[in-house]
Amino acid sequence: MTERRVILSGSVFEAEIGYARAVVDGEWVHVSGTTGFDYAAMTISEDVVEQAEQCLRNIGEALAEAGCGFGDVVRVRYLLPVREDFEPCWPVLRRVFGEVRPAATMMVCGLADPRMKIEIEVCARRSAEAGGDV
Repeated sequence: MTERRVILSGSVFEAEIGYARAVVDGEWVHVSGTTGFDYAAMTISEDVVEQAEQCLRNIGEALAEAGCGFGDVVRVRYLLPVREDFEPCWPVLRRVFGEVRPAATMMVCGLADPRMKIEIEVCARRSAEAGGDV
């Protein structure tokens, strides 16, 4: 039987909306769209690059709890309300994904809170050594 478990970050949004930061389903790890909120303090920077960095910290914590890391990411989606905010984030994104080269999509769309300037969602595949059912 395939393992399925949820990973919670403690964000009030998870409880209020009814979702998990990530779902581990066998070898697959699906990380929900993650914004730049520091969930411990429930604060968010006004700077899109700082938000991108915090998104990646939040995602990194979920991946680690799932038994994998950024090197296991196979798909990433970037959602931004303002198209011009994407390019300033490229160095941060390249630092994390430059060697991994996951499939990627960037979409311009509204986000749930006007303070949010970027949201990042990833899907990763755990190796057999990490506990995946490979």
